[in-house]
Amino acid sequence: MKTKKWILFVLALCLLTGCATKTATDEEAFHITPGSGAESPAQAMIADTEAEVPGGEIELTEEEVPLSPAPLLLPVAAGTAVEAKGGAEIDYSNISDGYVMVRFAEANSKRLRVQVEGPGITYTYELPTGSWVTFPLSEGNGTYKVTVLQNTTAKKYAILATVSFQVTLSDEFAPFLRPNQYVDYSNAPATIQKAAELTAGVTDPLEKVGKIYDFVIANLSYDKEKAVSVADTYLPVLDDVLEAEKGICFDYASLMAGMLRSQGIPCKLVIGYAGSAYHAWISVWTEGTGWVDGVIFFDGVTWQRMDPTFASSSNGKESVLQYIGDGSNYTVKYLY
Repeated sequence: MKTKKWILFVLALCLLTGCATKTATDEEAFHITPGSGAESPAQAMIADTEAEVPGGEIELTEEEVPLSPAPLLLPVAAGTAVEAKGGAEIDYSNISDGYVMVRFAEANSKRLRVQVEGPGITYTYELPTGSWVTFPLSEGNGTYKVTVLQNTTAKKYAILATVSFQVTLSDEFAPFLRPNQYVDYSNAPATIQKAAELTAGVTDPLEKVGKIYDFVIANLSYDKEKAVSVADTYLPVLDDVLEAEKGICFDYASLMAGMLRSQGIPCKLVIGYAGSAYHAWISVWTEGTGWVDGVIFFDGVTWQRMDPTFASSSNGKESVLQYIGDGSNYTVKYLY
């Protein structure tokens, strides 16, 4: 298999000031990804449930968290397994495909959130009103509990609807192929078209990864102003990022993940730490390599981590290569 030398890498320290400047102990999250799933400089805010309180409420403590083959694998609220209560609907008809969908159809002035509690980690997301929102079952097979919450006072949330179920995925890639709240290419026609253009005539999945990766790092620049001003509920709109040609690490990772998934290539959007900075990057799967979690591109000698933000800002600096190296400076917290 032909692999190409990819030029990348960036001085980690030049990014630490932009991607995140808070630690996991801060109450206000960055958000690279979640609404507890997607927030400030490429972060997302995940809230941990500390304890249930009388009256059907729970208290949430905020923590930093998170940064083609046809047909497209788009999520559908099939309606065959639904839990509805308090104005909230949880559609878990397609859990074998690695996702659930949640909707609060009516307008609501209260803050709404969704918790997806998996076998090992609980993810907390923002829930906008009106339409169905897709959330991945990132933990793979096992028992899950999905809860829709409405803010009452301070950090207290009333439980509107909740459901538990056992998940057996149709395949291990299911959660990392479809659109979700953090990698939403379902409403990104320009992103899908660009990915198709870049990979036209290419059959080797790893070469497709290279084409898309090279495009992202060559055409996007890091938006330092956005990094320090972005709201903690921020979610990337992929076509907007593509048009702007700049963004924070959450934007880089989400755009690339969306492009790859639209081409049928499993891709994880990873939220965690690069050193002490909160950060987002990606991990990719191909038949020839399997999941490349700690490293992602081949420099002609060894595999290196695929970090599109660092790569686009590095100007080819060797010190960045040394920092990124074997991935020992990266700590994974969440997968989307």
